[in-house]
Amino acid sequence: MQLQTNNLRSSIKAKTFLMLLFAGCIGMQINAQEIIEDEKKEDVAENVDVQTQSQRIKIDGVAAVIGEHVILDSDIDIAYQQLISEGVSAQDVGRCQLAGSLFENKLYAHHAVQDSIIVSDAEVNAMVDQQLSYMTRELGTLEKVLKFYKKDDVEDFKKELFDINKSNKLADNMRSNIIQDVEVTPEEVREFFDDIPEAERPLFGTELELAQIVIEPKIPEEEEQKVVDRLKQFRTDIVENGASFATKAVLYSQDPGSKPTGGKYSINRQAPFAKEFKDVAFSLQEGEVSEPFKTDFGWHIVKVDKIRGEEVDVRHILLVPEVTSTSVSQAKKLVDSVRTSIVSGSIEFKEAARKFSDEKETREDGGQLINPTTGDSRFELTKIDPILYDQVSKLKTNEVSLVIPDQDRQGRKKYKLITVLNRFDEHIADYAKDYLKIQELALRKKQIETIRKWQEEKITDTYIKINGEYRDCEYSGNWLKKEK
Repeated sequence: MQLQTNNLRSSIKAKTFLMLLFAGCIGMQINAQEIIEDEKKEDVAENVDVQTQSQRIKIDGVAAVIGEHVILDSDIDIAYQQLISEGVSAQDVGRCQLAGSLFENKLYAHHAVQDSIIVSDAEVNAMVDQQLSYMTRELGTLEKVLKFYKKDDVEDFKKELFDINKSNKLADNMRSNIIQDVEVTPEEVREFFDDIPEAERPLFGTELELAQIVIEPKIPEEEEQKVVDRLKQFRTDIVENGASFATKAVLYSQDPGSKPTGGKYSINRQAPFAKEFKDVAFSLQEGEVSEPFKTDFGWHIVKVDKIRGEEVDVRHILLVPEVTSTSVSQAKKLVDSVRTSIVSGSIEFKEAARKFSDEKETREDGGQLINPTTGDSRFELTKIDPILYDQVSKLKTNEVSLVIPDQDRQGRKKYKLITVLNRFDEHIADYAKDYLKIQELALRKKQIETIRKWQEEKITDTYIKINGEYRDCEYSGNWLKKEK
């Protein structure tokens, strides 16, 4: 759980805004070397020298120039509308606050380049591929994705996503670089807590520690063999008969993210792909096609198109074995039996998880869940996923839920049991009981102070010009470079 006192909230909100911008905000990049003198918005449309006297770029509707980045009025308009469409209340976000967040992001990205922070194209391409895969799964087809985002060409859309992701990744890496050595001592944690007036100390909501058992229908060996044999047929046709790997990927692959582009991905060793996938990809020579191999997603064959140093361009075909109705029925009987045994007291929940659960990430810990946001075992009840909330909010400690139908990442049915290991009722922050949370708040405050100090120094050293209505805003940073 991550709770903030009032003086931290605005900074955290700014980060939330930036996470929502990728769908619409694209900054132009220029090498700005001269200040745009005009203060009025209509003057901004004039030709402005940005590199040399012989090279002139006409800038229309420029809201700001931050280093080598231009932020257009339309960028802020699109970002604002995107936030509203995401359900953010207009009362919670003002255009000035949003503009300030964009300025910060571009300042980080600018100095990341100046400080030689490297973000590889392969890493960004992998992020773009995963985003397209997610969008396609959500909307059904790539054509629907392009229509939703009002794009005509997938390559142009991917280029826009690439530019946005690279800028955001540079900014993220710069922020991480700034705070990577920031730590808090126990004395600083105590001072932080003591400085909070008793009446203003954080209220920690009800928290739960949860565990779950996941039962997945077993995939029959004959279904596994079917997809292996089919992939071997594809490989033979490609290697011996000269068939097009890309065409087969378009026709047969069950990976919606890469299917429309012939199964293409660009990856490096740090790319967020399955280890087995990367191991195979980096073991092949250019033009070589792998034998079928398995990951958590299904069965694959991979072809290496090009090796570029530490990066490789690959194509792959994914086939997912079918789960039979018999397997589903058997899994349902097993989960019912496990629940009966736990409720009757013949086996403890944690022991049953270690013995029966198919979720390898939690099985050895007796099914205990770790909060991915905070890294600890507690989940604040009001902030957990709405579906999970419905499943656990009324459970008493050690009570077992009814069988919960669920799906895996391929949409195949599975079943879950959930229990509440511990419940911590709503309470005012207590130094002894809530030390780890208070330590996190103290660290966050120190990190924000470190970033603010860095920002103040870099604003002074960076070419910045704010135009039009955005000169009338009140910012947390000195973007207008006013004398203090």
